[in-house]
Amino acid sequence: MRESVQAEVMMSFLVSEELSFRIPVELRYEVSDPYAIRMTFHLPGDAPVTWAFGRELLLDGLNSPSGDGDVHIGPTEPEGLGDVHIRLQVGEDSALFRAGTAPLVAFLDRTDKLVPLGQEHTLGDFDGNLEEALGRILAEEQNAG
Repeated sequence: MRESVQAEVMMSFLVSEELSFRIPVELRYEVSDPYAIRMTFHLPGDAPVTWAFGRELLLDGLNSPSGDGDVHIGPTEPEGLGDVHIRLQVGEDSALFRAGTAPLVAFLDRTDKLVPLGQEHTLGDFDGNLEEALGRILAEEQNAG
């Protein structure tokens, strides 16, 4: 069985009302982290930046505004499946991207063939692995502090 799905999508980085430029964005989905997708943004002159967020958030954001944390995704037009805006926020700073819906739908379709949406819990001991990872992180923080 394949362990991951990957695609590259061109997105517009919207710097301001007047300025935007196209950048390649790598989409990645891994069976080892079945609830998340990763987007790696390749901004000119900077090191690549990777964001991980829920696969379901991306799916929901194709049709209606979604997200209540650092990632917000929603259609650019209320009635259309043309483009989506992806807003990434860190503190007061944010970055806005515009992407075509079609390549995102194609990517999500491939992830669904690998792990059907709603079936993520059937992949081994995901909760146990999460508990173990959280335990390691907390122990590292206690040792560092």
